[in-house]
Parts: sequence; structure tokens; C-alpha cells
Amino acid sequence: MAAERILVVDDDNNICELLRLYLEKEGYDVILAHNGGEAVKMFQELSPDLMILDIMLPVLDGWQVCREVRKFSDKPIIMLTAKGETFDKVLGFELGADDYVVKPFEAKEVMARVKAVLRRSGSAEKTDIKEVRYDKLVINLTNYELQVDGKKIDTPPKELELIYHLASNPNRVFTRDQLLDEVWGFDYYGDSRTVDVHVKRLREKLEGVSDKWELKTVWSVGYKFGTMD
Repeated sequence: MAAERILVVDDDNNICELLRLYLEKEGYDVILAHNGGEAVKMFQELSPDLMILDIMLPVLDGWQVCREVRKFSDKPIIMLTAKGETFDKVLGFELGADDYVVKPFEAKEVMARVKAVLRRSGSAEKTDIKEVRYDKLVINLTNYELQVDGKKIDTPPKELELIYHLASNPNRVFTRDQLLDEVWGFDYYGDSRTVDVHVKRLREKLEGVSDKWELKTVWSVGYKFGTMD
């Protein structure tokens, strides 16, 4: 099986080479880009399995790159930045990023996040079919596909994992912290508003599709996938 390909995008050559060293040691095929325009072009031409994307870039910044790539690909994106404000994290997730690492970082932490995101995105082989079905809704975690009213809907991996987790436990209320722990995993360091961002994006895809189920907010508690049985 061919090695998974990772595109590292940073205008700091030292960071690029450091990440290349660690990633290649783990068996990944690594390609580098040093500005946003080059990153979008390389993503289109080489179709990497994952992109590690700095935010402060020449030509196009990381937000613009993420926005452009999401027009044609759902492959996972890990944002890399020196900024740690919640606003930056929420904006990244709204644009379709899958994870977020703040500089300065430990290379081992980045490696762990790369493996976790690739595993969640469905790059690894799976033997068991994980799927839940409701009226006009099919959520397949094996192929990472969301079908709404018979049509396949492009959905970033984390959104799909979230709706799969909720729909697999119908009418059970989850707090934001529970969802961060059970969907994002113990290695996620972030704000609980991340969950709100993902639910908002899912609602845009699912609202009004069926009167037999609903992605519901339980005020002051969290969220649930409610069924009308």
C-alpha cells in the first residue's frame, strides 16, 4: 500500500524541514509548499491525504487556502499557527479545518494529531461497516459519506463523526464536554464552542429534511439527535 501523502505549508523553512523529518520517519510521503497560492495548486495536482497548514502565509493566508481547498476536497486539514485566541480556532473550524495546533509545538504532538486525524478521516482500512439510517438520512462512517434525501453531501470528517455519534444514540442528550471527549478525543485542547460551530454547519445540511428526526439543542445542557417515534 502506498504511503499516505502529507502536504506541509509554512513559509518558515525550518518548520517545514522539522515536520518533514518527523513525518518521513513515521513513513509518510511529504511534500512542501511555502505560500498559499502554491499550496492550493499542489493540493489540486497531488491530492494529499492531509494538509498541515500555517495561517500566516504570503500570497494567500491559511484561511483563504482552507476556503479554496474546501471547494473541491474534504481531505483533512490541521491548522498551524502562533495564535491561540478562541476566535482563530472557531474561524478555522467554520472554514472546515479538522484540528488546530498552536506554535510553539512539540513535534510528537503534531505526529499524534496527524495519526488521529487520518484515522478518523477514513484513510486507514476498515473491516466493519459503521452506518446508521433514518428517514432520508444515511450516515456511513466506514466510507465517511453523508447522504441526505438520496444525495451525497460533502461533509468534513469531524462533522460526520459528530452526527454519527449523536444519531447512534438517538434521544440521548450530550453535553459539549462529553462530545469533545467522545468525538474529538482526549488529545483535543480547545474551546467547547467548537461543538457549536460543527452543529451549526450540520444544521445547514440537515434542517427541514425530515419530520421524523431533528438535531436538537437542549438549552443550557447540550445537543441530541431527537427522533419522533
